[in-house]
Amino acid sequence: MEPTGERLLANLGEVRERIAAAAARSGRSAEAIRLVAVTKSAPEDLVRLLVEAGQKDIGENRPQQLRRRAAAMEGLGIAWHMIGQIQRNKVKYVVPAAAMIHSVDSLALAEEISRRALAARCRATCLLEINSGEEQKGGVPPDEAPALASAAAAFAAIDLVGLMTMAPLTENPETVRPALARLRDLRDRLNREAGLPHPLTELSMGMSQDYEVAIEEGATIVRIGTALFR
Repeated sequence: MEPTGERLLANLGEVRERIAAAAARSGRSAEAIRLVAVTKSAPEDLVRLLVEAGQKDIGENRPQQLRRRAAAMEGLGIAWHMIGQIQRNKVKYVVPAAAMIHSVDSLALAEEISRRALAARCRATCLLEINSGEEQKGGVPPDEAPALASAAAAFAAIDLVGLMTMAPLTENPETVRPALARLRDLRDRLNREAGLPHPLTELSMGMSQDYEVAIEEGATIVRIGTALFR
């Protein structure tokens, strides 16, 4: 069941408050954390309500839906985030519309993103997706990250700015704290050792069940769906 507009805005306010509190615990301001509202199957009127409330970062899992919604809501100042897996033949839907692509997980995908961005005369801001240890989830193994980060960052039209992961689902967010800390440590190691043209600054980690712990462990982007649309 979709929430009422009133409930959605109340949920948004609660999430923002909890983000601010977690940021303070990590010694940062709330402004250092970007909330990406993951809308998935939410109707367009609720998405528009979020945007009217100042929530301009919106995440989609499916390339075609991102393209459709970006076209339908053009001019609203939305920064669209592609957070799901992308097949190479769907990159054409994503590159012109997405402000950030979170799920780069192979050299072939990075090459196609760069090719499409060059054709569109734009740049693609990307994150490298790192597998958190679960085989059924996407992402590259951490030991393959240095080579892929160096190769992806070298493509002409890609701006590689950070890492993303999906931690295991759990009722106790403390159990995933080590996995989240490892992503932060990996980013720092890549910055020291991978010879990248620019330091990686972004960590996209943390969803509805664990975003507060993720922020405490250094997340700069959290991807929230269920906590908003309940």
